[in-house]
Amino acid sequence: MAEKKTAAKAEAPKTAKKAVKADAKAQPRLKALYNNELKAKLKKELGFANINQVPELKKVVVSAGVGKKREDKRFTETVELTIEKITGQKATSRLAKKSIATFKIRKGMGAPVGYLTTLRNDKMYEFVDRLINIALPHVRDFHGVSRTAFDAQGNYNLGLKEQTVFPEITFEDASVLHGLEVTFIIKNGSKEGSYKLLELFGMPFEKEAK
Repeated sequence: MAEKKTAAKAEAPKTAKKAVKADAKAQPRLKALYNNELKAKLKKELGFANINQVPELKKVVVSAGVGKKREDKRFTETVELTIEKITGQKATSRLAKKSIATFKIRKGMGAPVGYLTTLRNDKMYEFVDRLINIALPHVRDFHGVSRTAFDAQGNYNLGLKEQTVFPEITFEDASVLHGLEVTFIIKNGSKEGSYKLLELFGMPFEKEAK
């Protein structure tokens, strides 16, 4: 009996090691790439003394406004469903924060003016990977994304005219077209550092004008 217990104890560390390896394999490709290669590369390229100064993607917000079609139930349902399909996460409705007479919108009015969801950790990296390598190459007449859409903190905004560039969108979903906005929130960001980070992720920025 004592021998069996000893054998079980000896086996436990091996099992734990296997679990750790399995977790490492399950890590999203882009996340593993950042942690294993890009972080050190950014530290060197940007001339930082401390690895904790390196830009890091903290969250991604995927959103869409409904504008004048806020009373169109089919349109708003399609927008909400699109965000949920392409992110794998439930979308949250947003009410107007201020009144806009042109669109007949009153602050806090009942009908939503848009939908959004915030991605973090593995889901965030998986979405960014699909966005860069699958969705953007399907944009018609694509010449690259803007190099200048960074704010002072180094966060980046990317607009898409149609949701159909994502493979999760079915033919039926595509019968109602709408745009999307993707906002990259970057820790330790700056215009230069954030640009380098997204470029190393594979973001297809437009070529510089000569």
